[in-house]
Amino acid sequence: MMKKKSISASKASLIFFLCQMISALDVPLDSKLLEELSQPPTITQQSPKDYIVDPRENIVIQCEAKGKPPPSFSWTRNGTHFDIDKDAQVTMKPNSGTLVVNIMNGVKAEAYEGVYQCTARNERGAAISNNIVIRPSRSPLWTKEKLEPNHVREGDSLVLNCRPPVGLPPPIIFWMDNAFQRLPQSERVSQGLNGDLYFSNVQPEDTREDYICYARFNHTQTIQQKQPISVKVFSMDSLNDTIAANLSDTDIYGAKPVTERPPVLLTPTGSTSNKVELRGNVLLLECIAAGLPTPVIRWIKEGGELPANRTFFENFKKTLKIIDVSEADSGNYKCIARNILGSTHHVISVTVKASPYWITAPRNLVLSPGEDGTLICRANGNPKPSISWLTNGVPIAIAPEDPSRKVDGDTIIFSAVQERSSAVYQCNASNEYGYLLANAFVNVLAEPPRILTPANKLYQVIADSPALIDCAYFGSPKPEIEWFKGVKGSILRGNEYVFHDNGTLEIPVAQKDSTGTYTCVARNKLGKTQNEVQLEVKDPTMIIKQPEYKVIQRSAQASFECVIKHDPTLLPTVIWLKDNNELPDDERFLVGKDNLTIMNVTDKDDGTYTCIVNTTLDSVSASAVLTVVAAPPTPAIIYARPNPPLDLELTGQLERSIELSWVPGEENNSPITNFVIEYEDGLHEPGVWHYQTEVPGSQTTVQLKLSPYVNYSFRVIAVNEIGRSQPSEPSEQYLTKSANPDENPSNVQGIGSEPDNLVITWESLKGFQSNGPGLQYKVSWRQKDVDDEWTSVVVANVSKYIVSGTPTFVPYEIKVQALNDLGYAPEPSEVIGHSGEDLPMVAPGNVQVHVINSTLAKVHWDPVPLKSVRGHLQGYKVYYWKVQSLSRRSKRHVEKKILTFRGNKTFGMLPGLEPYSSYKLNVRVVNGKGEGPASPDKMFKTPEGVPSSPSFLKITNPTLDSLTLEWGSPTHPNGVLTSYILKFQPINNTHELGPLVEIRIPANESSLILKNLNYSTRYKFYFNAQTSVGSGSQITEEAVTIMDEGKMAGILRPAVGAGKVQPLYPRIRNVTTAAAETYANISWEYEGPDHANFYVEYGVAGSKEDWKKEIVNGSRSFFVLKGLTPGTAYKVRVGAEGLSGFRSSEDLFETGPAMASRQVDIATQGWFIGLMCAVALLILILLIVCFIRRNKGGKYPVKEKEDAHADPEIQPMKEDDGTFGEYSDAEDHKPLKKGSRTPSDRTVKKEDSDDSLVDYGEGVNGQFNEDGSFIGQYSGKKEKEPAEGNESSEAPSPVNAMNSFV
Repeated sequence: MMKKKSISASKASLIFFLCQMISALDVPLDSKLLEELSQPPTITQQSPKDYIVDPRENIVIQCEAKGKPPPSFSWTRNGTHFDIDKDAQVTMKPNSGTLVVNIMNGVKAEAYEGVYQCTARNERGAAISNNIVIRPSRSPLWTKEKLEPNHVREGDSLVLNCRPPVGLPPPIIFWMDNAFQRLPQSERVSQGLNGDLYFSNVQPEDTREDYICYARFNHTQTIQQKQPISVKVFSMDSLNDTIAANLSDTDIYGAKPVTERPPVLLTPTGSTSNKVELRGNVLLLECIAAGLPTPVIRWIKEGGELPANRTFFENFKKTLKIIDVSEADSGNYKCIARNILGSTHHVISVTVKASPYWITAPRNLVLSPGEDGTLICRANGNPKPSISWLTNGVPIAIAPEDPSRKVDGDTIIFSAVQERSSAVYQCNASNEYGYLLANAFVNVLAEPPRILTPANKLYQVIADSPALIDCAYFGSPKPEIEWFKGVKGSILRGNEYVFHDNGTLEIPVAQKDSTGTYTCVARNKLGKTQNEVQLEVKDPTMIIKQPEYKVIQRSAQASFECVIKHDPTLLPTVIWLKDNNELPDDERFLVGKDNLTIMNVTDKDDGTYTCIVNTTLDSVSASAVLTVVAAPPTPAIIYARPNPPLDLELTGQLERSIELSWVPGEENNSPITNFVIEYEDGLHEPGVWHYQTEVPGSQTTVQLKLSPYVNYSFRVIAVNEIGRSQPSEPSEQYLTKSANPDENPSNVQGIGSEPDNLVITWESLKGFQSNGPGLQYKVSWRQKDVDDEWTSVVVANVSKYIVSGTPTFVPYEIKVQALNDLGYAPEPSEVIGHSGEDLPMVAPGNVQVHVINSTLAKVHWDPVPLKSVRGHLQGYKVYYWKVQSLSRRSKRHVEKKILTFRGNKTFGMLPGLEPYSSYKLNVRVVNGKGEGPASPDKMFKTPEGVPSSPSFLKITNPTLDSLTLEWGSPTHPNGVLTSYILKFQPINNTHELGPLVEIRIPANESSLILKNLNYSTRYKFYFNAQTSVGSGSQITEEAVTIMDEGKMAGILRPAVGAGKVQPLYPRIRNVTTAAAETYANISWEYEGPDHANFYVEYGVAGSKEDWKKEIVNGSRSFFVLKGLTPGTAYKVRVGAEGLSGFRSSEDLFETGPAMASRQVDIATQGWFIGLMCAVALLILILLIVCFIRRNKGGKYPVKEKEDAHADPEIQPMKEDDGTFGEYSDAEDHKPLKKGSRTPSDRTVKKEDSDDSLVDYGEGVNGQFNEDGSFIGQYSGKKEKEPAEGNESSEAPSPVNAMNSFV
């Protein structure tokens, strides 16, 4: 086992070395060089693999190749040699392998269908093309079919089938009418991916006879047309009119109105489907639904998000489009169709496969005799592609042997190659979805060095910027490059230069003394050559007097200065811009050598003016703002910025200080508030002014602190409320003496970028901080905690130094000290850095898992040794994933989850596990470089948990005494189901619950018929599943047994238990409002314990103010909110005190608008009340008169009839409910019936009022004469029938009229 590891390691080292060789011998793209070097053939152009041609045009099969000497070409057709000379219709283009098949002479293109392959060959090898499959395009006619008209009822769905002919390539489908106008499409009407036209619901306007499906074949530029399809939509109104015209006035007619329907998917069918797509293609998923109103489609990906930036919705969101799909896009995609009546969904399981794609395609290899190299061909796909090699177009297994070649799977290793080893190798990677073919040549060349950069080429750069000097070269073996400065200069070395692999010399910071001649020397074992180039370093371009902000009155003159300083050998150009655009084409704008003048300024001249100075090497710019103000209407005091100070003088010169004095300029009617002193360092930054200090406006002298080795000039700027003055003239220059640096570089750090180096960085000192010429840095380092001496190196004025060959992740003491020509800065402080990190070597051990419960586990591990971390320990990562559910035994897509535990923590909790499942995990240590190896996978299982609620509970087939229950198993059983528990109880009309019945059902059942139930009774059902752990959450449903209408009269209300059974939980529902202008009636329904104390909370809708609260007196279920604002939207909710503070859901209402003249409630007016009282009094007198006359016999012929019937005594009205009491025969003194009430329809039942005027009349036809007597005689009182049910009286009576009035 150890031996095998050693071999693999040596192979890896060899491959790394050979890769270096390959990159070193890339042939430069130099046309002259390429013409001289021998080279095997390379295919440069070929036709596509699947080539569909127009059968009406000549067939052109491309094959172009290059090589030295130029290659010859040959072809195979269907695997055998294709002799072009024997086919008069086929020709090959001169100096090319491209074939032209002439089919204009009556030859059919179908005769040349087949698989073609081109071979390009010269003395150094043979390259081959892909297999090119030639197929002529086809555009067949539509098959004739008899199309019946479509008669559809309004609101129904409809699908118009297109079924286009099968063409090559497939046609593009679209629908138009007879006028060649595209049919409009919408969320309701749209075309599917298969070309069919789908109507979610048809409307009368869909009626037409010219629905035409067209198929366009792009290759042949033809369009085929299907026969027109007729659609006739019958609307309900027209159908009713048709029925009415055929029926008499007394017939009942009318078609059912258009009924709304929940969504149903038209395509795809079923609840699930599968789709396979190839990597890199466009994934198209479609869902089209029927329904009324038109359903809206929504798409989600189960267990993930739709990929951002690659997801698009088309066809009114009915089509989901994901471009450039990859294996990560595999999964379940759910489309949901929804309208106000419900929703439906369909799940499409998408699997992304992949035809082969390159990981590492083989590259051309140029070697010299005796060298080694490799060709690597690595591809991926799904399924994994197989790799096969060919040489010069022949399978390598049967090709001539080459002792320098060894094939190792996807790699060919070459050792000690000779010129005869030159050849072209082909790598073929293929799987069931396609193949890749790549040509790569091995060209063995022996060439002395050549330098391709022109001799004496001139390079020009700006001082203090990088300089790149080229030395493009070629040779085989790869030449070594050396650089010299001057004709007899020494070889260039050190950190001042950067030497690139392509021969380029880089000077990171070019100075004036970098100017000169540079010589590049290239040598290998076959020879040596050299080339000289020139470098010139130019002074930078600067604007020494910049344009300044100006406030100018209208019609005045404005002038901006732009004085520049530049290298005398460079020719500058000055451009002026206004607001970053060209100056207006106006003769008022005068551009001088160093200024811009604007004559007679106007308001439109407001803006920002920019001076841009360009040379061939650099560019600088400066800007200023011009503000145009109105001229004062009358002469007034002019306030302006002060004039610049005068007569600057330097006195008291010392090494580190000096005194500056000046004379203030004119204040211009605004007192000077302060002076700003600036300085210029003519030695380091000439022309650049820096802020030095600031003094009050009353002060005209200042003591200034100075730094060594600075050539100072000073100027003073006066400031008042209007603005800043122009700077004063500069003072005389004062050069301070040089000194040792006062400070060392800051922000010193040591961080390795590779496992074997230490990168030391620091912030360089600014120009005048150097305190003298020759600024350099002494960089020192030593390994910490090791008895070792300091290693030091002095580097130029740079900010980085790389120490190579360090151990991996070792602490170092580091210090960086500044020095110049006069000496060193003070001793710097030391900082601790580390060499580069590498990936951890060891995985955590002793991984243990303690399952706490069905959803939580605790994982422990032993920490890895700190030495094996090889970096800063950042923590540990736990990878865990579900293998399978133990209840379903079905594996699914593995989605690994990662938890990171910071620091040296050795345990962690794994939350959110699924009960009764099998999991695996491993642990990895993490440092700044990345993750270490994973620990061995640890398997653990979660115990059973309680199941989720059953997926559904449906109650069907109600009869007089039975109900059928159907249910679905829990979506998450979380264990082995042991049984289902069904509980149910009756509910009466007052929402009181009866006794609770419990039934245990075996776990393998999915339906149950409950028998021996009460008829016409509502039942409430509670249903849940159980595992051995316990019961899961329950699902509730209510259902009613049906009523036998034939036995309605004899059915007694089922008895309820002596005491009320309280609901399972209190509930306030059906909150309704009836709003007026300034008040609203709130009512609700309550289910719960008695004696609840209600309250009403309300507030303005959309407001963040606190809710206002009103207490409801007693246990009433209504309340009147008063004092509301007219025309305002309110929110309201109802709650109950002392019941865990539960409340109803919110309801919204809006008060009526305020009226200009308030409408008066007629019921509260005195005149109306008086009128009603008078009417009531008249009716009462009439009843009394009738009663007296009847008892006396009077002139009414009813006395005998009354004697024939026992006169019942009229009972007084009961005080509690306002209804008349029951009549009682004189001989039968039955007690009064308790609790009888007038029904809600305001009619009096016979059992409630057995005697009324109606009983004595003849129905409703009895009328009064003018004298108050009845027309006609009383009929004999009807015999009472036994009370059955709730039978109503036959006609209204005066009692009813009184009840209605009251």
